[in-house]
Amino acid sequence: MAQPQPKSSPLNELCSALPSLPARLQQVGRFVAANDYDATTRSMRDLAADAGADPAAFTRLAKALGYSGWDELRAALTEARRPAQAQPFSARTRSGRKGPHAEISLVADKLEAEAAGLARISPGSVAEAAKALNAARRIWIAGFRSCRSVAELLNYQLRLFRPDEAHLVGGSGPEDLDLSAFHRGDAVVVIGFAPYSRASVLSARAAHDSGAAMIAIADTVTAPMAEGADHLLLFEAASSPGFFPSLTGAIAIAQSLAAVTFSLGGAAAKRRLEETEGRLAAMSQYVAEKG
Repeated sequence: MAQPQPKSSPLNELCSALPSLPARLQQVGRFVAANDYDATTRSMRDLAADAGADPAAFTRLAKALGYSGWDELRAALTEARRPAQAQPFSARTRSGRKGPHAEISLVADKLEAEAAGLARISPGSVAEAAKALNAARRIWIAGFRSCRSVAELLNYQLRLFRPDEAHLVGGSGPEDLDLSAFHRGDAVVVIGFAPYSRASVLSARAAHDSGAAMIAIADTVTAPMAEGADHLLLFEAASSPGFFPSLTGAIAIAQSLAAVTFSLGGAAAKRRLEETEGRLAAMSQYVAEKG
């Protein structure tokens, strides 16, 4: 029996249909094909403005391709961009090590890989990104799912000396409310590794559209949430053994950003940190050390 043919991707369908479309729809179709990332993250009205077209043309294009409307075509484009790997964590597992010290060997291999990954982080790139944080009027930090801990760590350290300017995206409500608050003069840090969360991609797009300085902490230059970043800080997530990718590099970058931003803040940052320490002491937040 003949095997079923795999379904063509929406981009392939679009490119194949272009010659048979009316001239106006060809123009819109070529725009979508060249900007498929934007098509999955921006509104139809924004896309139409950039394409110099009527928003209704995007609906007509979708229907010409056999979709019920633009929303269905956009959903297909979004699904096509999703990583093909359906098991991003369990697929990393390898056959169990053998021998009496197999567990110790795994730990040793993991620590060795983590150390090698840290050595490949670019100090210069982190320092340049910290300058953007220091100059920013407000700092927004976006990290979701497993990257939430990295975002919370960076937010906590920055708030020790910039309590009014550092904000965790989605920290006090739905993240879409924060995305609309990005402005030119702000800095937005977006953290992610494969498989990438949709929220991280939307945060990066909102930062880019707002004119804010965008800093991406990512595992690869092709990460969708790193597209258009002013500063790209790379860490190794996949090279470490174990079922889950490594966040060690991302944490090291976050802590380095906080340290350099504090150093650049000079006397004002030191004074704010001392004020925070005084408040924490007055509230008896820490256990007294035995002398």
